[in-house]
Amino acid sequence: MARSLDRKRCIIVTVVTVVLLIIVLGLVLGLTLRRDPEQFETTFIDRCETFEGYDCKKLWTTFEQAYVGRDPCKVTPEDYDPFIAAASFKPACDRMMFWSKTKDVVHAFTEKNPCFVTLEDTVLGGVVDGLTWCGKEGSSETFTIGCPGWTDCENNTVRSFWNRASVAFADAACGDVTAMLNGALDTPFSSASIFGSIELPRFTSPKVKRLHILLVSQTNSGANCTNASLQEIQKTLSAGITYSCKDMTEAQLQQCSHKPCGNCW
Repeated sequence: MARSLDRKRCIIVTVVTVVLLIIVLGLVLGLTLRRDPEQFETTFIDRCETFEGYDCKKLWTTFEQAYVGRDPCKVTPEDYDPFIAAASFKPACDRMMFWSKTKDVVHAFTEKNPCFVTLEDTVLGGVVDGLTWCGKEGSSETFTIGCPGWTDCENNTVRSFWNRASVAFADAACGDVTAMLNGALDTPFSSASIFGSIELPRFTSPKVKRLHILLVSQTNSGANCTNASLQEIQKTLSAGITYSCKDMTEAQLQQCSHKPCGNCW
């Protein structure tokens, strides 16, 4: 009788354990493959509607067609070509601002000084800035968790998008162009960055007349315009484009935010 009870208890414990494992596994898979297409789509369209002149629902449909139902590591920059064409914008000659490793600083600046425009200040980049997304083979949904990271595979959904969008933004550059780099780094310029590998090589004369580098740091103790890495910019820069550079602290940059349109450097 005792053995029979022990056996029943053992069976009950085993069943409970299996059920708990199934529940835990389901939760893990749910987190890994969680999809929230409605929230992502809503965010995309809400952001799009802050820009004038776009059919935002049509723009969303064009955007998702680049990756939905596909292996998230096999989405190329060219897959976003239809979206890039649909999200075309008027070039802001003399006002386009590029950046590398200064995202928070540059956007705090352009938010207060709309004279300058970054990729993320246009519909092209603004609709998905800071977001993660991907599709899955056999699914018609957009996923926001479980997507490959920036370095997990070369042609992942997000990386391919920003590479293609950066090409479009750089191709639109005209007149005087500004790039904000991080003066707190030992090597403020990297040829492997998006700015160094994609945007800078696409500046062409006479469309682009001048490239001005802003080397921004919290204090004056950081790198300056004599930094060896900046010489690589001058070597890469297309013939006919004038190069200049200025060291600035974040406090000095903040003062520029409150001045009327026009360079304060």
